[in-house]
Amino acid sequence: MGSVKESAVGFIGLGAMGRPMAGHLASKLPSQTRIYVYDVVESVVDEVCKEFPDKVLKGSSAKDVAEKSETIITMVPEGAHVKSVYLDPRNGICQTDVSGKLLIDCSTIDTATSHLVKDHIAEHFPTASFYDAPVSGGVVGAVKGTIAFFLGAADTDPNLPHMTSLLQMMGKQIIPCGGPTFGLAAKLSNNYLSGIIAIACSEAMDMGMRSGLDPRVLAKVYAAGTAQNTICDRFCPVPGVYPEAPSSGGYKEGFKVQLMRKDFNLAVEMAKRVGSKNVLGEVGLETYTSAMNDPKCRDLDSRVVYRYLGGDEDWEAKHNGK
Repeated sequence: MGSVKESAVGFIGLGAMGRPMAGHLASKLPSQTRIYVYDVVESVVDEVCKEFPDKVLKGSSAKDVAEKSETIITMVPEGAHVKSVYLDPRNGICQTDVSGKLLIDCSTIDTATSHLVKDHIAEHFPTASFYDAPVSGGVVGAVKGTIAFFLGAADTDPNLPHMTSLLQMMGKQIIPCGGPTFGLAAKLSNNYLSGIIAIACSEAMDMGMRSGLDPRVLAKVYAAGTAQNTICDRFCPVPGVYPEAPSSGGYKEGFKVQLMRKDFNLAVEMAKRVGSKNVLGEVGLETYTSAMNDPKCRDLDSRVVYRYLGGDEDWEAKHNGK
């Protein structure tokens, strides 16, 4: 891993993903490097500053963080937030001179907004560098430092070694996807597939369990057969099959169903825009929209789609009582 030489790094967006990511930077960056943080929820900013009192400093706005930092990382929920963080006429990043600075957006948003921000920066600050770098691996991955970054850059990009050094402090894999917004296109494609698999896994588990099978046996079958996938292995929608899966903790931790619905919708829109025929898109979107609006599922991990589909969550008592 190369060395990171910045005297100051900025981090904007301390949500479920951003907070642990910023924490990894605070733990791993050189002791002399300062990290300026900002979030619209001030109490979270205060908590992070208190956790790393000698290293993390409170920013008063996105603009303030950008003024004080050489590299700025953003991690916010939606395209509208990215647009505001960068382009707000009073407190946006671009209200200060970011010439020569490195700007990395880890948010999962639409490619049009990312292009808008990149073009604005290129026009007003031609020596600045802006990259899309959405992540995958969920809150669990962010906490463990095992997330993957899908970087909107080519293998030959001169900033790649430096970005890799920085991003590896927060995750395991940094995958250059080819160029601007290609990271986002890759991420939306990934989340479309992940979302479809979660529905399919929930349905397959449910039909097997209703036929009398123990879901732990089904999980072994899928792992050994052609259906093997990460959702079944580590994010199993059925509670109690994989202890660290969000489902086993009441679906309370993880990737919220409304965020999956947001990403899935962006993926379906992308498919239409590029002329891709996907027969599962509308069905999947309808499923996540309905689950998101179900009071029993809202604000919970997206694999709660198993609950939405009527899956048995109390299976252990029945099987252990045999």
